[in-house]
Amino acid sequence: MTSDEIKAQLQKVKYPGFSRDIVSFGLVRSIGFVDGTAKVALALTTSDPKIPLHLKAEVENCLRALPEVRDVIIDISVQATRPAGNSGGGPGNLPGSSGAPKTARYSVAIASGKGGVGKSTFAVNLACALARLLTDQGRPGRVGLMDCDIYGPSVPLMMGLQGRPEVEGDGAASMLVPMERHGVKVMSMGFLVDDNTPVVWRGPMIMKTIQQFVQNVKWGELDVLLVDLPPGTGDAQLSLVQTLPLDGAVIVTTPQPAATNVARKGGLMFQKVNVPLLGVAENMSYFVDPAGHKHLLFGEGGGIITAEKLGTSLLGQVPLIPEIRAGGDAGEPVVVSDPGSLAARTFAEIAETLLTRLGKPMPGRM
Repeated sequence: MTSDEIKAQLQKVKYPGFSRDIVSFGLVRSIGFVDGTAKVALALTTSDPKIPLHLKAEVENCLRALPEVRDVIIDISVQATRPAGNSGGGPGNLPGSSGAPKTARYSVAIASGKGGVGKSTFAVNLACALARLLTDQGRPGRVGLMDCDIYGPSVPLMMGLQGRPEVEGDGAASMLVPMERHGVKVMSMGFLVDDNTPVVWRGPMIMKTIQQFVQNVKWGELDVLLVDLPPGTGDAQLSLVQTLPLDGAVIVTTPQPAATNVARKGGLMFQKVNVPLLGVAENMSYFVDPAGHKHLLFGEGGGIITAEKLGTSLLGQVPLIPEIRAGGDAGEPVVVSDPGSLAARTFAEIAETLLTRLGKPMPGRM
């Protein structure tokens, strides 16, 4: 029996809570077969002690179903995720390619579950709002934005960034230097591919890219790293959890059930892999016409209902206004172009709430 045959059999084992198998998620590190004994090594990142036990039993049952297999040896290495609030005020590690850590005090995923809810626009404005708050504290350049929306990277456009990132070092020791604007350090697939080149990748390539964005980018010391994830609950989400210990996730939704139902599933996915939910943000909550009348174009109450079902709270409600769209198209997020606007103030309040929940003291607070 060959390793490929064993790998094919292992594709029947699903990761708990996901429809994808442990092979496509890259959890299988080595496979061997000697004298009727199948040997498999798995590498997991989880704080749930039930998951390794569950996968070990599933893998053993799966392999023993093969007639050629008389015995099974399973080795599972587990790296615990770092729950929010347990860092004791110390920095978290953003692993470096050479093993030397670079520090990101807090790493936060921005996710939606459903596409089309303005998640990347939200992430860009939140990053800029965080940068303004930290600059006011005398800590400029301490916010990073990792654009992991591999298939549709829009962060470079909305941040007004073009070109290619610089590379420091040679060979295996080389590091990409993130581009920076509006006080935010940014890395995106959009910097690495041409505008007319579609990204047509399977799961393992997505996982590899996310690992490189974490390990081979010279982020420097950050207070907050925001990670803009693509819609869904698949490769990119689990790859990130395996690669970078997250302090929490923010779920972005619009008010209507078509979005909130999917957003709730996205939140449940993070809970299954032991990533705390920091809150739900309701985007495109309402429109205010020139006469000052509020219109609930996408319904009402979806954000807070989603938050309640997930056992968290509503971070804020972002209005639907042309200035947000125009700012993104021009590379000048509304937080930067019009900091006194209702939308910018809303993002600033969400940023302040987020920092407070992450445990970072705000100016004037003890």
